[in-house]
Amino acid sequence: MPNATEDTTLVSERVDRLLADHPPSRVSPEAFWAAQFDLGLAWVHFPEGRGGLDVDPRLQDLVDSRLREAGAPSNRLVNFMGVGMAAPTIVAYGSEEHKDRFLRPIWTCEEIWCQLFSEPGAGSDLAGLSTMAVREGDEWVVNGQKVWTTMAHVAKWAMLLARTDADVPKHKGLTYFLIDMEQAGVEVRPLRQLTGDAEFNEVYLTDARVHDHMRVGEEGEGWTVSMGTLMNERVALGDMSNAPRGSGPISHALRVWRGRQGDDPVKRDQLVRLWIETELTRLTALRAQAKRDRGVPGPEGAVGKLAMTLAVQSTWEFVTTLQGLDGTVVDHYDLVRPTVMSEEALSDREDIDLAKAFLTTRGTSIGGGTTQIARSVLAERVLGLPGDVRVDKDVAWRDVPRS
Repeated sequence: MPNATEDTTLVSERVDRLLADHPPSRVSPEAFWAAQFDLGLAWVHFPEGRGGLDVDPRLQDLVDSRLREAGAPSNRLVNFMGVGMAAPTIVAYGSEEHKDRFLRPIWTCEEIWCQLFSEPGAGSDLAGLSTMAVREGDEWVVNGQKVWTTMAHVAKWAMLLARTDADVPKHKGLTYFLIDMEQAGVEVRPLRQLTGDAEFNEVYLTDARVHDHMRVGEEGEGWTVSMGTLMNERVALGDMSNAPRGSGPISHALRVWRGRQGDDPVKRDQLVRLWIETELTRLTALRAQAKRDRGVPGPEGAVGKLAMTLAVQSTWEFVTTLQGLDGTVVDHYDLVRPTVMSEEALSDREDIDLAKAFLTTRGTSIGGGTTQIARSVLAERVLGLPGDVRVDKDVAWRDVPRS
């Protein structure tokens, strides 16, 4: 039976050693992350030797808070898809070879990851995707198009969901792969966003090859594995539990209010309501984290993501309204292909572009699953309400009408 006190002591001692031997101000971020992984402080609930200590996942809060206070670098936005989605999926469903090969370079950001799920004709209905993987000996040949692929232009590896059997219902004919983004047959094209940046991409796969040992889970079980990935994504997007009270977008609302608004009682009431909503979202994330079991998170991950989306969008709308016409001015719309995910919408930095931060939040209703899908997940899987009518549930994918 694990001893909570002993585990806490172990984690604290490892953090002490990390900070003493690798002071954040004196080593590169990559060297710091490598040492953090080797000490088991990357994901503390992961197995020993795989970036963890096999302890209660709640102890990650202790690690993160102490490292944040010490000014340690964060890899969350540098390799969001890898750290928040690929790694938990590989630990839960991957082979021992996958774990040995990928976990450390994911954490150190030596290899950036992206997610090849959504398609032009399969967004909310992900199971309807058309990208095909056909087996040839020990390899799979992949053809299709993916879209809204965040950071694909800098990614070395991708999580790929493809159809391997068209003669069974759509949820049953999918298989999950890990695919090299730098190989022949993979073309990445930028998708320009409202901000002018191209953080998103479309990806064309033309006779791209994946060896069968890069398959995650059994053939035809890709839907189950992909749901694990998506639940981890929603947890990562909605996890505000490590954010200090009053941080993020609400800090900008307070700053702009104090600088511009005087004592307008209506707007003051709006500001207080937004602050309360933000704090409720943060506390909800804390409670959800406290209840989260080891392994793959459940549908409750959609709660935090949905709450965060609504709170962030409302707060930035308020900030933009406070600024009046000044809030509509953007310095430039030059096409920029960022090397890390945008942090403006959640950042505390006073030098961020407020207008671009507002524009960025328009997409949070879509990324990580639409707001409508999140509500459906909560209704069906958390509240136990009847599901939507699905007329194609038992029909072979090949026979389902498509536009």
